[in-house]
Amino acid sequence: MPVPIFPKQRSPLHGRGAAGNPPNRFERLHVEADPDAEPEEQVNPRTQFFFDASQSLLTKNESPDIPFSYSLNVYRGCEHGCAYCYARAYHEYLGWSGGLDFESKILVKLRAPELLRKELSAPKWEPQLIAMSGATDCYQPAERHFELTRRCLEVLVELRNPVGVITKNFLVTRDRDLLADLATHGCALVNFTITTLDAKLASKLEPRAARPEHRLEAMRLLSQAGIPTGVMVAPIIAGLTDHEIPAILDAAAQAGASHAGYTVLRLPHSVKDVFTEWLSVHEPTKMDRVLSRVHDVRGESSRPSDWGARLRGDGFFAEQIANFFSVAARRAGLNKKPFEPSVAHFRRPGGEQLTFF
Repeated sequence: MPVPIFPKQRSPLHGRGAAGNPPNRFERLHVEADPDAEPEEQVNPRTQFFFDASQSLLTKNESPDIPFSYSLNVYRGCEHGCAYCYARAYHEYLGWSGGLDFESKILVKLRAPELLRKELSAPKWEPQLIAMSGATDCYQPAERHFELTRRCLEVLVELRNPVGVITKNFLVTRDRDLLADLATHGCALVNFTITTLDAKLASKLEPRAARPEHRLEAMRLLSQAGIPTGVMVAPIIAGLTDHEIPAILDAAAQAGASHAGYTVLRLPHSVKDVFTEWLSVHEPTKMDRVLSRVHDVRGESSRPSDWGARLRGDGFFAEQIANFFSVAARRAGLNKKPFEPSVAHFRRPGGEQLTFF
């Protein structure tokens, strides 16, 4: 795999996963920060929030390798700043970069709860599981202020429509009351993404997400409240975190998780530049090994688009990871019974409840 050559190794930016802004593939012009600037003059942007005027909220996908058809994202961009996040590439459609722009320029869908209620109230809506979120974390730091995720959950509680939440933030525990209400009707599942149990590595890899021990504590609190929980070991970074699979699954099971899944690292478009530079700054001695393993699992493009291969990779090493994960999950007592969301209690606004035969 060709390795980008950076003009000068940047210093890590406090609280940021990206060290800079790689070029936007849709833009002809690119601004490059002066690598020789004094530390106090180097770019370290404050987070900005922008109003997203989208007229619809639910996004439909037809990917056979994704276990849900609809997802919603109340934020675009994510302040967690995970260096490996595949959603970074989506920011380029906005004219921004998948680097620092992705984690410092956040679009906020202030009308999300109203749009959700409207779409779920439509006669054509067929009750089914909705994923929160399909791209960026619905409990990222902005949620403390905007509370859009909580307000969307209130709509889902009112209509009793199933939801599957995936997050890396302890803030999800704030909404235990709503999630527990949904869980009584078989309408809630919360998955926690855990990439590593190494708090030091996590602080560099996922700088503004909750530390791994806090995610496990959140999992424990939700499980105790009767809310089904699971763990996503995602992404598995061969050569860096793959050896942690059994430990992560064991820790999640002890915290109350009943389900587990995984994906392997993929590096679409600008994500490749961001993650490669992250390696050069934070893990330079492991850089060649990690990129070599990504190549082994992903092939020349490092981002195969074939269904199934996108999430799990292909080839010998991908098969090794799959078998390793399967054995570790079985030993941890996970995935004994699939989560089956219920739509039997779905009701339209006004109290009309649908009956399914």
